[in-house]
Amino acid sequence: MFNVVIVANGQFPSHEIPLGILRNARYVVACDGAIASLQKEGIEAHVVIGDGDSVPEEFRHLLIQIDEQDDNDLTKATRYCINHLTLNTSHPAPLRIAYLGATGLREDHTIGNIGLLMRYYREMGIEGVMYTDFGMFTPAYGNKTFNSEKGQQVSIFNFGCQHLTSEGLRWNSYAYDQWWQGTLNEAIGNSFSFFADGYYMVYQTYGKLK
Repeated sequence: MFNVVIVANGQFPSHEIPLGILRNARYVVACDGAIASLQKEGIEAHVVIGDGDSVPEEFRHLLIQIDEQDDNDLTKATRYCINHLTLNTSHPAPLRIAYLGATGLREDHTIGNIGLLMRYYREMGIEGVMYTDFGMFTPAYGNKTFNSEKGQQVSIFNFGCQHLTSEGLRWNSYAYDQWWQGTLNEAIGNSFSFFADGYYMVYQTYGKLK
């Protein structure tokens, strides 16, 4: 499903869904200190990206040190994947990346990384999904349908749409002015769809409301 999994140095996942994605990954990139968490889980990273200040000595041979401070390690790792992963050039396709460990711990980092997920999608063409221990964030543009289950909790965050409607949710969506306005929605069936003229972010919990 994904070309690569990038593991940030936030809250390491414990839920079976992100852990399953990680354990079955074809290529794993660790952001700096996340390599230590991967070691505890017995998962090997192919490369470590960052300034190296949190990388144990035994993993220094995997480190690609990038000292510039204009972007954080998550963005450095994403750019590394764009520049160094070999895709099937005869049938070019967007790079699909699963982001783990990008939330938790510091709330400002969490908000920033969620915003970066949209930047990667909009500016770099990355089809990324950010997985937490509770659900997943997916950036989208225009008309799109999502698989779901009845009772699954859904939130929508507008990134510039002037027109935004939905089908398959308990409450119809609109072009929200504030991020809180699109939260706390709910799927009423096995899928839901959006009809939009711009970018938006969708959050889905892993299961239905208990």
